[in-house]
Amino acid sequence: MGEFEIPTEQWAQVVEKSGGPVSYKKIPVQKPGPDEVLVNVKYSGVCHTDLHAMMGDWPLETKLPLVGGHEGAGVVVAKGELVTDLELGDHAGIKWLNGSCLACSFCMQADEPLCPKALLSGYTVDGTFQQYAVAKAAHVARIPKDCDLEAVAPVLCAGITVYKGLKESGVRPGQYVAIVGAGGGLGSMAIQYARAMGLNVVAIDGGEEKGKSCKDLGASAYVDYTTSVGDDFVRDVRAASGPDGLGPHAVLLLAVAEKPFQQATQYVRSRGSVVCIGLPAGAKLSAPVFDTVVRMLTIKGSYVGNRQDTQEALDFYNRGLIRVPCKTVGMSELQNVYQLMREGKIVGRYVVDTSK
Repeated sequence: MGEFEIPTEQWAQVVEKSGGPVSYKKIPVQKPGPDEVLVNVKYSGVCHTDLHAMMGDWPLETKLPLVGGHEGAGVVVAKGELVTDLELGDHAGIKWLNGSCLACSFCMQADEPLCPKALLSGYTVDGTFQQYAVAKAAHVARIPKDCDLEAVAPVLCAGITVYKGLKESGVRPGQYVAIVGAGGGLGSMAIQYARAMGLNVVAIDGGEEKGKSCKDLGASAYVDYTTSVGDDFVRDVRAASGPDGLGPHAVLLLAVAEKPFQQATQYVRSRGSVVCIGLPAGAKLSAPVFDTVVRMLTIKGSYVGNRQDTQEALDFYNRGLIRVPCKTVGMSELQNVYQLMREGKIVGRYVVDTSK
């Protein structure tokens, strides 16, 4: 394919100071380095991490001014001279992991998200809430050209992250997994990945609307934490996790509040695993040592997926096993999306169209 006409300026949402708000303004278009590509971002999913980046409430220093976003799906319009496996016109996805050194012990063992020199889209480098974004060619997701860029964008973080978490949990086909925060963007995809992997899902969230959404996506049971509390909540989760009533074999914690992280070991079954994925600001995790030992519980964190996890997660989507419940708005409306996120009013995922 021939050269693309690339403007010198573009529309973007820029965080000028910690705490926000974002500013919708024109900024220059960057040029890719020797090992980078420039992607004309068509759509970008909005993740709760993007809200944390704007607020600056994580113990991780952010770039300022900052263009957030890390679920960008678009078209390669320029590339550096060292890039040989991507062509102009190819579809590509920019993820949370924008780049890594590829030479440290973590990178060489396929744990590139743990690279000490990792570049993070929309956090330490400018991300995808702009019309043109730069990323390391080695790390962009390869998206088939027949794939709907609007629909696939949330897979680039939410999908990959929950798919990785399910793999880390060690849960096997036929077993039960409790997904906490199942009605949100990550949760809606976690339910589907779990079902596609042969797992039974106990969805945990609040409200009837989220309950209906979870059931529609394939959850075998829904426990509403707003009506089931205390000992009743623990009992209800265990009762929903198979005929023996011993609890789920694994728990995926996607919540944005601390309390669910403190509850999970109370209802997971013995020898079960609790996988922490959500990152509520300032939250701590604790569990009784005696209970953890004598019930042989595993408590672990799961970060974003590596390049192989990315392609596997996309393959599930390409085979029609995952559909992303999302609503698309113009990129100019991003601050409104953040407000809905703060109020806990989002069911599924929001996607921004960078052309609006």
